[in-house]
Amino acid sequence: MTDLQIGYAAMLEQFAPAEAVALSAYAEGHGFTGVMAADHFQPWVPAQGESSFVWSVLAAIGERTKGDLGPGVTAPTFRWHPAMVAQASATLASMYPGRHWLGLGSGEALNEHIVGQYWPEAPERINRMFEAIEIISKLFAASIAGKDVKHSGQFYKLESTRLWTMPEVAPEILVATAGPVTAKRAGRHADGLITVGAPLEKISMLFGKFDDGARDAGKDPSTMPKVLQLHMSWAETDEEAMRNALVEWPNGGMKFPKGDIRSPFEFEQIAKLVRPEDFEGRMIISADPDDHRAYIQKFVDLGFDRIYLHNVGRNQRQWIDVFGRDVLPKLVR
Repeated sequence: MTDLQIGYAAMLEQFAPAEAVALSAYAEGHGFTGVMAADHFQPWVPAQGESSFVWSVLAAIGERTKGDLGPGVTAPTFRWHPAMVAQASATLASMYPGRHWLGLGSGEALNEHIVGQYWPEAPERINRMFEAIEIISKLFAASIAGKDVKHSGQFYKLESTRLWTMPEVAPEILVATAGPVTAKRAGRHADGLITVGAPLEKISMLFGKFDDGARDAGKDPSTMPKVLQLHMSWAETDEEAMRNALVEWPNGGMKFPKGDIRSPFEFEQIAKLVRPEDFEGRMIISADPDDHRAYIQKFVDLGFDRIYLHNVGRNQRQWIDVFGRDVLPKLVR
């Protein structure tokens, strides 16, 4: 696989931290190139059962692996002031030079409402994210230059300071986006794009908007990473693969925006309405590894540089064995 990286998505909503670290190392031993770890305060549904602190887990993954690593994704807007996210990211990048990237998003009420702030509508959440990105970028640049920086904006203030622990090269900032306006702004203000599996036509549109934004800012979009997180369900039988999707990842079959739902128990009630057909076009569910290979290959052909795979079942080691042997080696640029 020339210039193509297929990483492992460590879902901290599903697996205890020590197990997530062990699975990440196991995946690397079977051909996966890096790790995207979920940043959640709560799981989507109670059955998933976990939600550990992503920065602690990423540090442990860094010790056990050699590939890239980052959060997919952190919201630098409600639970965290942007300066704290910048410090966490700079520290991880200092510990593991050249390996860490910073994935940022606008957040979901599930994780962000816990601090008791007003939860605004999506446009304000996105504006908050981009102001946070401005602060993080300013902190990275000033700290590398050995200078203090300050900020006073619509949503955040930062008094004069710098990151005293800062790597020689700042972590790349990747912005999660699923809409055209956010994609264009990400092209202008970030280093790369993260998205999730969606119809190919929609992703092509997002790429176009991202590239337009990058060119508006005088950047070459062909040099900027395009990153995908892909959910799937593989098991030894189609029936088991579907059961895993319905039990472990029913949120993958919910065909509506989920950003305003506050509780795993609310999601649990909604999950009772999810049917097998709701996953069609949203997530591949199959016992045939070649079905998965063909599905992943479509996204490779679209131009993604890095793809992080999440098998929704508990059968992680078995899935890693099969995909490391029968899927990853057959993916081609």
